[in-house]
Amino acid sequence: MKPIYLDNSATTQVCLPAAQKALSLMTEIYGNPSSLHGMGFAAEQEISLARRRVAEMLGAKPEEMVFTSGGTEANNLAIFGAVQARRRQGDTIVTTAIEHPSVLGCMAQLEKQGLRVVYLAPDGLGRISAEQVMQAVDSRTILVSLMAVNNETGAVLPVEAAAKAVARAKAPALVHVDAVQAFGKMPLRPQKARIDLLTMSGHKIHAPKGVGALYIRSGVRILPQVFGGGQEKGLRPGTEAVPLIGALGEAVAQLPDLARQWQIQTGLTEECRRLLAGIDGVQFHSPPDASPYVLNFSTGSVRSETMLHFLSERGIFVSSGSACAKARASHVLSAMKLSPERLHTAIRVSFSRYTVQEEIETFVQAVAEGVRTLAKATR
Repeated sequence: MKPIYLDNSATTQVCLPAAQKALSLMTEIYGNPSSLHGMGFAAEQEISLARRRVAEMLGAKPEEMVFTSGGTEANNLAIFGAVQARRRQGDTIVTTAIEHPSVLGCMAQLEKQGLRVVYLAPDGLGRISAEQVMQAVDSRTILVSLMAVNNETGAVLPVEAAAKAVARAKAPALVHVDAVQAFGKMPLRPQKARIDLLTMSGHKIHAPKGVGALYIRSGVRILPQVFGGGQEKGLRPGTEAVPLIGALGEAVAQLPDLARQWQIQTGLTEECRRLLAGIDGVQFHSPPDASPYVLNFSTGSVRSETMLHFLSERGIFVSSGSACAKARASHVLSAMKLSPERLHTAIRVSFSRYTVQEEIETFVQAVAEGVRTLAKATR
């Protein structure tokens, strides 16, 4: 039986063209892109092609893109680099309580350094309002960091409000958006939204793990966190991972029309909601206007890890929250103030363009079976 993989917010299957590109760049065009000979030039050209492809997805210039090892490094570079560049102009950062651990971990370190961090709290469906953002930013704010799409609930955050809030408060702040769960799935135009820094990760869009990128708007200055040979404009020095970067560019080239795919995903998610709603005790924790790539729900009766093992034994793979949480209680659902019975029975389903309706139907049938059998066993 073919596995049913519904954990695409954690990572995605590498698409065949991206895998083939990586193999080619490991076995054929394997020169160091900094070398002056033909093989080095060919490798450098592959990086330039990938940079153009990633930039085009954002309506950005190629020179505004810096390649990294993934979303975590890109978030660290954006946050620490921005704060160090603006530190003399203020002491406050605005973010949310539902950010990815790679953002919240940075915030914890900055608080230790004496900065003030304002954490916006979500409502019961994980939503952050534009009004919250507008009210939180003041003249001492030097950074606003918001994710575009929450990785556990799919809630879409009002990232456009950040620049408006900065302008209204006359703040010296830069605006950073963690777009790891949004890039390649919904239109993103950082220049139009006046976003200064935007991060993405390859392994969420069918590229290999270990590669991502940071958009830095032209004219924005951040400080490097690693030092070396000056690659990537000195912001991410070190010999570039050409096979991974090339594979990222190829994965971007293979992306379907975003609007059409969003429509398809919406249909699949709505069908999943409809089927799950027929199971006694199921509650949804994703808002109705969430990204259709993520659906969070709880059974109220079977603990998450028990249900995960039950489904895994049947070749169905989902998660109980962020893959970076390592089985700890979800900080996102905790911030939403879910009851213990909901918090500890929550399941996250996340889809990709390879997901089909038959897989969803099989998944829901298995959840229903799990609720019937496992709930009785735990009484």
